[in-house]
Amino acid sequence: MRTLKAKKPLALALSLAIGVSLTSGCTVLDPYTGEEKTSKAVKYGAIGAVVCGIIGSTRNSKSARNAALGCGAIGAGIGAYMDHQEKELREELAGTGVGVQRDGDQINLIMPGDITFATDRYDINGDFYPVLTSVSKVLYKYEDTNLEVAGFTDSTGSDAYNQELSQKRAASVANYLRSKNVAGERLKSVGFGEAHPVAPNDTASGRARNRRVELTIIPIQPAG
Repeated sequence: MRTLKAKKPLALALSLAIGVSLTSGCTVLDPYTGEEKTSKAVKYGAIGAVVCGIIGSTRNSKSARNAALGCGAIGAGIGAYMDHQEKELREELAGTGVGVQRDGDQINLIMPGDITFATDRYDINGDFYPVLTSVSKVLYKYEDTNLEVAGFTDSTGSDAYNQELSQKRAASVANYLRSKNVAGERLKSVGFGEAHPVAPNDTASGRARNRRVELTIIPIQPAG
């Protein structure tokens, strides 16, 4: 009897959500199967926010990833979706040395070269793998984003050398994220060499800041 009573509010709320959606000309993303009934635009509709709340309150902890994804994918808007993702990234990356910056609806992760790679190397430091694994956990959950991994160097060395090193470092980070089930079609890696410095290259501290990898998380705009 308890099971039947627990299901009634869920069924009622889902019916109301679907009913309102149909009358407004939108369609609903099924929270259990993930199948779209029609348009992707409903991913960011208010109806999705209602369904998301139901999922989060009724499903068990084993469904946490799907519940969180459902919340983001059909939630109250792109800004809210990125807000939740930013919050989780800040929690995962606290104390790691990786910077989290918000730029409108985009999120930038700044990975200093001294903690990511050894000098003049593009293979990832062993100590940095757990950090990237934490990043991948969040990126995997919030799949309605595209990701650009960009490598940068300081001005030491030739332009050609710096360009190649920055590309290889960006590719190393992208490949690791791919190995942790972040879909390859979401990832793009690019090297900028010594271009776009964030500090003067005439000091050791400035050069250290310029040696970095940046991961930009860009929301996918819903179709109309």
